[in-house]
Amino acid sequence: MGDAMDTELARTFLAVASAGSFVAAAERLHVTQSTVSTRIRSLEQILGSPLFNRNKAGAVLTDAGRRFQRHAAMLVRTVEQARHDVGLPRGSRASVVLGGRIGLWDGLLMAWLAGLRRDLPDVSIRAEIGFEPDLMQGLIDGRIDLAVMYTPQRRPNLELRPLVDERLVRVETADGSTDGSGEDTGPGRDYVYVDWGPEFYAQHSARYPDMEGPALSVNVGWLGLRHILACGGSGYFPWRTVAPLVADGRLRLAADAPEFVLPAWLVYPADRDTAVIDPMIDALVEIAGRSTPVT
Repeated sequence: MGDAMDTELARTFLAVASAGSFVAAAERLHVTQSTVSTRIRSLEQILGSPLFNRNKAGAVLTDAGRRFQRHAAMLVRTVEQARHDVGLPRGSRASVVLGGRIGLWDGLLMAWLAGLRRDLPDVSIRAEIGFEPDLMQGLIDGRIDLAVMYTPQRRPNLELRPLVDERLVRVETADGSTDGSGEDTGPGRDYVYVDWGPEFYAQHSARYPDMEGPALSVNVGWLGLRHILACGGSGYFPWRTVAPLVADGRLRLAADAPEFVLPAWLVYPADRDTAVIDPMIDALVEIAGRSTPVT
């Protein structure tokens, strides 16, 4: 490789810096820990300075690492922007990568995407599904231009804007977990735990401190909802998603069950192309404002 700096090395450096450990960075990048270690060693050889102090707690940036962090982000973003610009389809004035959690794509972001294709036909769009760590890393790397997620992390040069407060309600099929008394009997044996992220986990644990581990848990709401509709049971889902199913009788609200509020956020670079990105932000904010039905 000589003295050439591969952008993959810069990406790996940013992943370690963000995750705080080589192990977590390897999981985030879907590579082995030894691959991450090799890349960081190669980068340190090129730069002639150690970038991380390694200890049992993880990896902490050295002074040289902190100085390099801005350059690494700029390098990755420049390469990605070059790919966007060089690879623009004929007739397109810009290329944008949009990311979001699958539960937010379901309904909310799909309506947004349809509107963008209609109103901005000269913008090439790549839409991606991801979880918060991957979405945040894409934003830090400069690979993603705009993302929507539940639990973002504050990072330099990234702006966070509240989008909508999701109402998570517990719904069940007709043979669900209530006992007919009109009182919440808690999640039963057919309960499906949907992992809506750490904020939901904290609220859920506080409300159901004595609940044993669920027999079935899923990391995607769509999967949990499909299972409940096919096999029965109950689970927590955004009200905007299940309202039509409650209206047509396929599901019902679990009697007296608590609701949880989960904020969704827009995250985007401060140095974005405002002429392209800001109209997209405005369009999504407008859709979110009229997307949540009421009981």
